[in-house]
Amino acid sequence: MKKGLTVAAVTLMSASLVLSACGSKEDNTNSANNGKNNTATNTATTDNKANNAPAAKDVKLSLRHTQIKETSKVRLKILQDVVAKTESENAGLKISMEGIDEVVNRDQKLKAEMAAGNPPDIFEVFGGADLNLYVKAGRMLDLTPILDELGIKDKFASLDEFTIDGKVYGLPFGGYSEGVFYNKKMFTDLGLQIPKTFDELITLADTVKAKGKTPFALAAKDAWVNGMLWNTIMERHVGIASFDKLLTGEAKWTDPDFVAGFADYAKLVDKDYFTKGALGLPYADQGAQFLKGDTAMVFTGSWDANRFTSDEAGDLKGNIGYFNFPSISGGKGDQTSINASYSNGFGFSANLDEDQKAAVTQFIKNFFNEEIQKRTLLEDKVLPSMKLSDMSGVDPLISDVLSVMGGASTSWKAFDAIVQPSVGADVGVGLQELIGKVKKPEDVAKAAQASQDKANAQK
Repeated sequence: MKKGLTVAAVTLMSASLVLSACGSKEDNTNSANNGKNNTATNTATTDNKANNAPAAKDVKLSLRHTQIKETSKVRLKILQDVVAKTESENAGLKISMEGIDEVVNRDQKLKAEMAAGNPPDIFEVFGGADLNLYVKAGRMLDLTPILDELGIKDKFASLDEFTIDGKVYGLPFGGYSEGVFYNKKMFTDLGLQIPKTFDELITLADTVKAKGKTPFALAAKDAWVNGMLWNTIMERHVGIASFDKLLTGEAKWTDPDFVAGFADYAKLVDKDYFTKGALGLPYADQGAQFLKGDTAMVFTGSWDANRFTSDEAGDLKGNIGYFNFPSISGGKGDQTSINASYSNGFGFSANLDEDQKAAVTQFIKNFFNEEIQKRTLLEDKVLPSMKLSDMSGVDPLISDVLSVMGGASTSWKAFDAIVQPSVGADVGVGLQELIGKVKKPEDVAKAAQASQDKANAQK
């Protein structure tokens, strides 16, 4: 397009020169005599336009993000680029960025700000249960008109977790799936095959342990990390629809199938398949253990693929695979389903004035497009939240992840996007108690149900 415009401009200039050359000597003389007056007139006109032009408005926006880890540098750079572009296109606009820890933001700071009614203008937020609370309190900006204006609503893979009563209150900046990343070299050396059933996984883990290696890397200091593997085990037992029934009382954490889910997770703990001292280890240590070759597997989200394909992977770079968690005999869930969704996104404050909304519209336009989504996929290895027409250049490990997702019978969102946040937090504590071997599965189930009853009563 740019090349075409240049040719047209050159052609127009040439035509003007020819017409000038063909003009009479008198025309040229008159032009010379009137040149001074024309210049004065043009100057006055220019000054007048400048005086009548609306002045650029000073607009300020605060943006809260959680990309503060070493492994999030690429994601932060992409966000910074979008912010810089948005500011450059809007004279007078200043977007102030603040980075804080994800857990602190979700569980403490943002909750307090929402209660007080003064959240940041733009902020990272989880869809589902978290968002429902904030929408109910009237804190979230309805983005539906903006999406209609930009014409991008249908370009997202899924807006389910950010849609309430037909209105969109947040935009996912990436998708994810959770499954088992495994050390291909160790599997080959030990003659291991990807397990298809839970019993096969137990046999595999026993083989790994007998060779002096740890079956699963785990850093359990942050409760949400433990919830990933447990969530899939529980889904295999009860089916994802049962989590919704917890909110209505149709299902209880103390039901036999739920207790069985806690028990199978405890079985992995009791067999010492996880990293020793896991409760004292921060999340970053989990990936480090795996990349050192100390463990055969790690259950985590596809967001860690960026780290697993980086130079940090060392000898394991190119030797890491991905598979879906195996089926559990007798389970009532979908045995070939996968936890995959679009839960992490940006939300916007309902307090924004019209000028701020206009700036936010530009930010959304600059962030949620194919160019940025492709950068996110290639550079950060985060699954795009929007449909891409070009998937070239994708890393083999990401291709594995996408293949596993495509082969799953169904996908579902994490349990903590379904149950109330207080219940999710208490389940996290219960899982840590299982890992610490201080509580039995039945006791953890009873505590979870007590928390559920309390949360349900507060509706």
